[in-house]
Amino acid sequence: MAAVCSLSMVGQKAPVQSDVRPLIGVSCSHPGYNSSTRMTYTNSVIKAGGTPVLIPVTTDSLLLRDILKRVDGLLLIGGGDIHPSYYGEAPIPELGEVDSFRDVYDVALIRMAGDMNIPMFGVCRGEQLINVAFGGTLYQDIPSQHPDTTIHHKQKVAGTVATHLVRFEEGSVLGDVIGTSELMTNTFHHQAVKAVAPGFRISAWANDSIPEAIESAEGRPIWGVQFHPEYQTDNGEEVSARFFYFFLNEADKYRRAKAIHRNALTIDSHTDTPLRFKGEYNIGNREKTQVCLPKMEEGLLDGQYLACWVKQGKCDAENTQKAVERVNFLIEGVYKQVENNKDRVEIARTSEDFKRIKSEGKKAFFLGVENAYGVGSSLKDIKRVQDLGVTYITLCHTKNNDYCDSSSDTVARWNGLSKFGKKAIKEMNRRGVMIDVSHASEKTFWDVIKHSKKPIIASHSSSRALYDHDRNLTDDQIRAVAKNGGVVQVCIVNEFLRKNKKDACLDDFMNHLCHIIDVAGIDHVGIGTDFDGGGGVKGCRGDNDLIRITVKLIERGYSEEDIAKIWGGNFLRVMDEVQDL
Repeated sequence: MAAVCSLSMVGQKAPVQSDVRPLIGVSCSHPGYNSSTRMTYTNSVIKAGGTPVLIPVTTDSLLLRDILKRVDGLLLIGGGDIHPSYYGEAPIPELGEVDSFRDVYDVALIRMAGDMNIPMFGVCRGEQLINVAFGGTLYQDIPSQHPDTTIHHKQKVAGTVATHLVRFEEGSVLGDVIGTSELMTNTFHHQAVKAVAPGFRISAWANDSIPEAIESAEGRPIWGVQFHPEYQTDNGEEVSARFFYFFLNEADKYRRAKAIHRNALTIDSHTDTPLRFKGEYNIGNREKTQVCLPKMEEGLLDGQYLACWVKQGKCDAENTQKAVERVNFLIEGVYKQVENNKDRVEIARTSEDFKRIKSEGKKAFFLGVENAYGVGSSLKDIKRVQDLGVTYITLCHTKNNDYCDSSSDTVARWNGLSKFGKKAIKEMNRRGVMIDVSHASEKTFWDVIKHSKKPIIASHSSSRALYDHDRNLTDDQIRAVAKNGGVVQVCIVNEFLRKNKKDACLDDFMNHLCHIIDVAGIDHVGIGTDFDGGGGVKGCRGDNDLIRITVKLIERGYSEEDIAKIWGGNFLRVMDEVQDL
C-alpha cells in the first residue's frame, strides 16, 4: 500500500495528558529592548498542556542552540514586518516597521529548530518567517501588491472577533487538526506568504487568494497560520484551541523521543560517508554530507558505521590490489577525521567501546568494508582489515566477485558462494567479523545461512514483499535471518521503497521497517540508512532527521524497550555474539 507522506496523528482535540509537560520555547519581541510575549500565547500553551518558557531576543547562536536543545517545541509569535532582503527584494515605500535585530534572532531560531526537527508552530509573523527562512517570499504589502482588495487584512476590532473566512485544503494537516474545511477567524497583517518555500505547501486560503496557512509537504513538524488563534484559545474557543492541542501533542512525542535516545545506544549500520572525505572536508563541521558530527548531535544518534566501499573491477591480481589499496586509503581517511575531532568522536570495535564512548559524551564511529573485493583474495586479509578496526564485511556489491554472486549482476558466476567464499565465511566466524548479506544474490544468501555458524546481518536492506527490487529481502529470507539469530537493518534508499522513487517519503520507509518487524520479530530488526550512498527520502535526508523515525515509532505504538532494540540493541547483541570467541 502506498504511504501517505504526512503526519499519522492529527485532530488532537484535548490537552496533552502526560506526567511531564512538554517545554515550549516561545519567541519574543523586544519593544524598548525588552524581551516580551503577550500572555495570550503563553496562556494557550498552558491550556494545551505545556510549560511555556520565553526565549530572549539575542543573536548569540550558541546560546540559542543551547536553549533549543532543552525545549520540546517552538512557538513563533507575531509582530512587525520582515526585511525583504531575506528573500532577495528591495524595500517598497509601503513596507512597515522592521526590526533587523529580531529578524536575525527569529531566522536563526527557525533554521536551528528545523535542523533539530523540533516541532514548530508559527503565528502571523511567525508563519511568514518560517516561509522566508526556508526559501519562500512575501508580499511586502498586500494592498499595493495584490490585485484583490476585497478583504481588509488589518482589522480594527479585538482579536477575539472573527472577521473573515479561511478555507483549508482537503487533506491538509491543519485542516484535519481543526476538523473543518472552513474557519472564521481574525486578521492583523499587511504582509503575507507569496511564493511558498520549497518543501512546503499552502494549506489554507482567504477568499481573496491570500495564503492563510502553510505546512511542511514532507511530513516535517512545521506549521504556520497567518491569523491569531491564541486570542480565541485564551478566550475559551475550542476549535482554535485545537491548533495548540495538536502542536503540544507533537512536542510531547518529540520529548519522549529525546528521552529514548538519551537512554538507548543508537546506531546506524551503514553509510558511505568516507567517499566524501576530500579536500578540506571536516566531519566535525556541519558539512553538506548527510553524515557529520553536528547532524549526529542534532538527530541524537550515538554511533555511525562508516562503510569503506570499493567499486567492483576485474578479479585479477593487479585490480584486486588496487581495490585493497583503495579500501586502506578510505580507512586511513576515517582515522584522520577521528584524529581531527578526537575530543568529540572515537573509533569503536565492540559494544563495550560504544557504551564507554557514549558515557564520555562522545560519538562513535564503526568501520565496515562494503564489497569483500577490497579486502583481498587471501583469508589472511580478513584478519588484516579486522586489525584495522573493521567489524563487518559486506560480501559483494553490484557485481559478482571472487567470494560470491551479487543480487544485481545479470549472470551468476558461482551460483552462490564460491569455494573461497565458503572458506571466508568460516574464517569470519572464527575471527569474530560480522557477515553482511546486503547486495548478495538469493543463492549466496542461502549459502551463507547454511555455512555460517554465527548470526549474520543485512546492513542495509528493505522488504521485497512491499517493493520487488533485487536489493530487497523476501519474507523467507527475513525469517531465515531471524532464525539464524541475526538482524535486518532496514534501508532508507528511495529506489528500494516504492516504484515511483521521487515520491518516496519517511512513511514508505516506516512501512518497510514495520513489515520486517512483523515478519522477523522485534529482536531482529534495526536501521541502516545508506546515507551518502543513495539513502534519504522526503522527511529524512540526514542524521539530524533520524529522531523523526523514533517519533514515527512512538506514533505507531512501539514501546521504549522496542525502540531501543530497533535503534541499536538488536545489532549490538549480534555483534556481541559474533565477537564472542
